[in-house]
Amino acid sequence: MIGRIRGTLVEKSPGQALVECAGLGYEVDIPFTTFFHLPDAGAEVTLHTHLAVREDAQSLYGFASRLDRDLFRLLIRVNGVGPKLAVGILSGLDAQQFIRCVEARDANSLVKLPGVGKKTAERLLIEMTDRIGQLEGQFTPMSSSATEGEPAHAYATANDHSPKDEAEAALISLGYKPQEAAKAISKVAEEGRSSEDLIRLALRNMIPAG
Repeated sequence: MIGRIRGTLVEKSPGQALVECAGLGYEVDIPFTTFFHLPDAGAEVTLHTHLAVREDAQSLYGFASRLDRDLFRLLIRVNGVGPKLAVGILSGLDAQQFIRCVEARDANSLVKLPGVGKKTAERLLIEMTDRIGQLEGQFTPMSSSATEGEPAHAYATANDHSPKDEAEAALISLGYKPQEAAKAISKVAEEGRSSEDLIRLALRNMIPAG
């Protein structure tokens, strides 16, 4: 199992990073919340990773924090949740925000994530309620969190072209329909805003606190 890699960030794009370690280039699938934390290309980066092995492919998933990686491992143990959906969940909500949703039994925020229907949201709340205890010490429980009561907003970011086009493309790659993405971005589009700002603001409107 490859649990962590550290090397030079060669390229980054929504959903993937290319990291060079000892002359080898590793293609790492990442959630948008991790992409937002990546440094500029050419800088050193450390990712906490999970290697998923199937008969037809091997995929390396990377996360900015060990908490996100460990939560990903718990998510893919939930019936009906594979790596792709788990990455999608962690693209819309980081680990702390997802845990707050579970603690608050907040299915409304979960069903607003692409690929998460009502039944999947309910299954996540039921199965993850006990499992998040395995992450004890890595997060602050909602009862003692300074951010208790804040919306479980989602964060993400984007790539090339104009900021508006980048933001729309990022939302579409996350699973939103093109019409939904265009509408959400148009509501927050202002001159001078970066694609990262547009994505953040759009997702805050699309995934409010439940």
